[in-house]
Amino acid sequence: MSVTLPYPWLEAPLRELLAHQRGHAVLLAGPQGVGQFELALALAQAWLCEGAEGDAARPCGTCASCALVASHTHPDLMVLLPEALQEELGWAPLEAEPKASQAKPSREIKVEALRRVVEFAQQTNSRGVAKVVLIHPAERMNAVAANTLLKTLEEPPGMARFILSTEAIDALLPTIRSRCRHLRLSPPPEAVALAWLAQQGMPRPEVLLAAAGGQPVSALQLQQQGLDAQAWLQLPERLAKGDAEALAGWPVPRAVEALQKVCHDALCVVTGARPRYFAPECFRHARPSLAGLLAWSRELSRVARHEEHPWNAGLMLESLVSDAQRALHSDAI
Repeated sequence: MSVTLPYPWLEAPLRELLAHQRGHAVLLAGPQGVGQFELALALAQAWLCEGAEGDAARPCGTCASCALVASHTHPDLMVLLPEALQEELGWAPLEAEPKASQAKPSREIKVEALRRVVEFAQQTNSRGVAKVVLIHPAERMNAVAANTLLKTLEEPPGMARFILSTEAIDALLPTIRSRCRHLRLSPPPEAVALAWLAQQGMPRPEVLLAAAGGQPVSALQLQQQGLDAQAWLQLPERLAKGDAEALAGWPVPRAVEALQKVCHDALCVVTGARPRYFAPECFRHARPSLAGLLAWSRELSRVARHEEHPWNAGLMLESLVSDAQRALHSDAI
C-alpha cells in the first residue's frame, strides 16, 4: 500500500523525484494550480516514511511517520507558509496566537520564520530518519528572509532536507536557485484535466478550465467559490453593458484577475488572435478600440499592485465595472 496523490498528473513527477533525487534540496517550479504544494508534501512524506523500502520508494501511508505527517504533527517536518495561505491549505495552527492588531494575515514569509527554520534544521531529528523543511510559495520570502536561509541551504546540518515550491522561479534569488535541484511542473494535458474535473462533478469543465488558464486545480477552486460556466461566459457582455451586478460580492483581488482575463481576450479579438479564457462569441457585442484596451490594461495592472489595500469593496467594484464598460464600449442592447 502507498499514499495516493490528490491529482493523478503528479504521479510521474513524484516517481522521477524519488528515483533520481540525490541532493538535499529540491525546487519545484510551475504555474499556479498544478499542485506544487501537494507534490512537495508527498515528497516530504516519502523522505520521512519509516515503512518504505529503499530511497526511491513512495510513502507507505500506514507507518507511524506517515500518520504524523497526515495529522500535521510530525516532529521532524516543518511546513512554512505565509499566514494568508495557512488556513486555505489546511495548515493553520490549531490555536492561533492572539494578535495585537486587526491587520490582515501576511502574504510574506518573514525573516523570523526563516530563523526558526535554521534552528529547526540544526536540531537532532526525533525519529531517526531525516528532518524536512517545506517552504511554499518560496517566492514569498523577502530578500532578508531568503538570505537567512542561504548558509543552511548550502551546508545543511545532519540529515536536513529542503523542499521549496514556487510559482515564480525568477523571483527567487539566484543563490537560492543554484543550491537546489530543479523540477519544472507543467499543466496536465487537456484531456487529463477535463476527465479529472468531470470526476469532481463539474458540468461543462472545459469552460472553467479555460477560465483558469488550463490549471485544473484553479478551475475547481473557481467552482468552489461559486462561479459556474454560464456566469463566466456571460461576464464580458455584462461588463460591456455596465451591469454593476456582474462582480457583486467578488473579493477585489479575484475581480481584478477576472477583468485582466477579459481585457487580455478582448485584445486578442481586436488583434485577430484567438482568446484564451473565453469563447470568441463572448465578445460579439463589444466594440473596443486597441488604444482603449491598452489603457485599461495599464489601469488594471496598477490596481493589481495595490489589491491588498483596504478598499471599500462595493465602491471599488462599481468603479471597476465602469472602467470595463468604457474599455469594451458596447452599444446597449
